[in-house]
Amino acid sequence: MRFPETGSPPTKDTDLITTARLDLVPLSAVHAEEMATVLSSPALHTFTGGEPLTPDALRTRYERLVAGSAGPVAEIAWAVGAPWQGRGLATEAAKGLVSWLGEHPVPTIVAHIHPDHRASAAVATAVGLTPTEQWQDGEIRWQRATRP
Repeated sequence: MRFPETGSPPTKDTDLITTARLDLVPLSAVHAEEMATVLSSPALHTFTGGEPLTPDALRTRYERLVAGSAGPVAEIAWAVGAPWQGRGLATEAAKGLVSWLGEHPVPTIVAHIHPDHRASAAVATAVGLTPTEQWQDGEIRWQRATRP
């Protein structure tokens, strides 16, 4: 994500988001090795398709994501490793992120969720996103305006 007034992502000094149980840091290529382990369960790919990615493939993906996107829209996503699911961690993390985004010049927050993924729909609902009629790659676009 890039902020409109500067055209660049927030500085690392301001990136830590803290919740009751979590310290959230921006995803970067240095996390690829660890995330490959977290995302290695085939069950995590039921709704997203494909297979678990290698650390190198994740590193490449994360390098693209870190570059951000133009425009004042923040796209959020969540993935919780199988051993940690069912504890409310995705909801807690998403609430922390959406709250943080609400303090910045980001007028719209979006997420793309598979229509059958009830757990992700529950997370999106909990943070105030609502489904739209727009589809992308088999997923429904959910969104929330943070500014009137």
